[in-house]
Amino acid sequence: MKKIFSVLLASSIMLTSSTAFAQELNSPLHKKADEIANTLVTQYGETSVQYALMDNGKIILSGNKGVYAKDSSRPVTKDTMYGVGSVSKMYAAAAVMMLVDRGKLNLDEPYVKYVADFKMADERYKQITPRMLLNHSSGINGTSYGNTFLFDDINPDLQEDVLASLRTQTLKANPGEFSVYTNDGFTLLEILVARLSGMSYSEFIAKNLSEPLGLQHTKTPMDEFDRTDLARAYLPNYEGALPTDTISAVGTGGIYSTAEDMLKVEEVLLGTTDLLSEKSAKAMLNPEYKNGIWPSDGEENFFAYGLGWDSVKLSPFGEYNIQAAFKGGDSVLFKAAMIVLPQYNISVAVASSGGSSIVNSMLGTGILQEYLKEKGIIKEIIPDKIFTPPVKVQMPDSMNQYNGVYAAASDSPKEIEIKDGEIDMPLIFGGFIPAQKYVYVGDGYFKSADGTVTLSFDKQINGITYIKASAYLNFPGLGQSLFTFYDSQKVEPVHLDKAVSDAWSERVGQDYLPLTERPSSEVLFVPLIPSKLWIDVNNGYVAGSKIIDQNRAINAVQIPVSSGRDTTNLKFYKENNAEYLQMYNMSFIKRADTPSIYSGEASSTVIQANGFARWYQISGKAANKTITVKLPPNASFAVYDENNTCVSFSTVNGQNTAKLPVNGYIGFFGKASDVFLITLK
Repeated sequence: MKKIFSVLLASSIMLTSSTAFAQELNSPLHKKADEIANTLVTQYGETSVQYALMDNGKIILSGNKGVYAKDSSRPVTKDTMYGVGSVSKMYAAAAVMMLVDRGKLNLDEPYVKYVADFKMADERYKQITPRMLLNHSSGINGTSYGNTFLFDDINPDLQEDVLASLRTQTLKANPGEFSVYTNDGFTLLEILVARLSGMSYSEFIAKNLSEPLGLQHTKTPMDEFDRTDLARAYLPNYEGALPTDTISAVGTGGIYSTAEDMLKVEEVLLGTTDLLSEKSAKAMLNPEYKNGIWPSDGEENFFAYGLGWDSVKLSPFGEYNIQAAFKGGDSVLFKAAMIVLPQYNISVAVASSGGSSIVNSMLGTGILQEYLKEKGIIKEIIPDKIFTPPVKVQMPDSMNQYNGVYAAASDSPKEIEIKDGEIDMPLIFGGFIPAQKYVYVGDGYFKSADGTVTLSFDKQINGITYIKASAYLNFPGLGQSLFTFYDSQKVEPVHLDKAVSDAWSERVGQDYLPLTERPSSEVLFVPLIPSKLWIDVNNGYVAGSKIIDQNRAINAVQIPVSSGRDTTNLKFYKENNAEYLQMYNMSFIKRADTPSIYSGEASSTVIQANGFARWYQISGKAANKTITVKLPPNASFAVYDENNTCVSFSTVNGQNTAKLPVNGYIGFFGKASDVFLITLK
């Protein structure tokens, strides 16, 4: 679940804070932490942020900023809980390594030795090992999104859903060939822990981490606890607080915790407790990314996978000759970050409502640097690097070999044409790096106008040419961090015959609406999966999938790090004059093929026998009327405007009425044969 979310716009809210323990309120460390946390709340869209610092088992600093809820005077405290998103993977990694310590598991034996019902439509799956799942090198496509991200609900069939999804998939690369972020791998590890321990994954976490560590505020969605202990969370398209952010893939992203509880788990990851051996803790810090194709070798990077860790060489700590390991987490509503310094047994944890794991990592980095200076471990904090505009030089003609089409898993294909030593590059890295011009500066490198981003072309041993980006990103008020990654790979354009071209041209700009999501699904409220496809008919691609006939496209990209994550095949079919789409482990219907909702006063609709949702377009006569729906138990309905923004979702607002927008559409969600009684006025 490590998708990159854009930083939200700042919101104006009342601020509160508390900091205690070994630091005086006016100490430099306290002031630094308070200043950065205040910046996160006032400038980076965080409703609240919580942070804590530990040194050799002693909590040195614990504080927070912001408010528990925008409409409440309740303060944020050290016991306020947050979803930690993909930081949950470190709990799964610790659980796996505990089983290694107990002799129940060999990381380099085939996974099928332990979970015999794991199968894929690709014989290479038998080569996948637990190590490959931990370091993201299994070759598995990425994320089975269906019914994973829910509001205040649990999918009890999540593990079987993922196993069923994987049975239909082929691998995108040979196991162990390279590492690319893979959520489903950690669901497989969750299943592995349950099978080898003889208890549910949540029970294992409770008995092997929470109970021995005294974690009073660490829970999973399957646990019974007071949900009001969770900080309230918000999104821009809805004014009120949202229901509980629930991720049923617990090993991937479902843990709830606090900064102080996270620190205790970090002590386990450092090997300083009896719960995990020092040998296993050190093994988790190995530079696993070096085992395969990677865009950097030895240099610091925000991405440098270990076993579970996003980075085992986080900048800027290498400039102090200090190893730092980092793990970030981003769910829809909550964000988290943990950083450890193994040489000194020092760790920091940050959790927030809103924002992003990247900016939370900047808070953690700032706290650690200030503390290292206070202890005398470092003399001074190294200032951010200063860049100057690049000097353009004559480009050799040989660089023109890199002109062509480049594709990534979750973006529109881009046509790169180097003109007079310049590249016009669209935005990359989820928008953190804006669209801009890069000029040739020699030795195969192109630089942005401010000098902070360097592009190059890297033809790897697998024969694939990648666009490589190395960027020092500046976050005002927070600091600077280094990100090196492959943005996309060069692909051969596909000539489509007229019939195939016409079929895909008709899909350009069309919306495809989910049919198989539970009534509580967050996918129905936020665009985790875009309704429009990134179709490039001219070159024959849908994002990173290659069009092979009128109704199918198969994944064609093999990109290490992150831009090659969450790949999928697409399959269309027709039924009852409507077009359907299957991708990931979900089914969709073309919005244009759905009927108009009945504009009379009274009507009803029934969920289909196969459980598919019912979707309707809002016709001219029905527009601007108010709909009232009598909902079956545990069902929902949602209304969208013409821009695909959800303007009303009964799961979120608890309302059974809504105004129908002009040119909008409406969906009804429940179980097979559920009947919805509808009134329009």
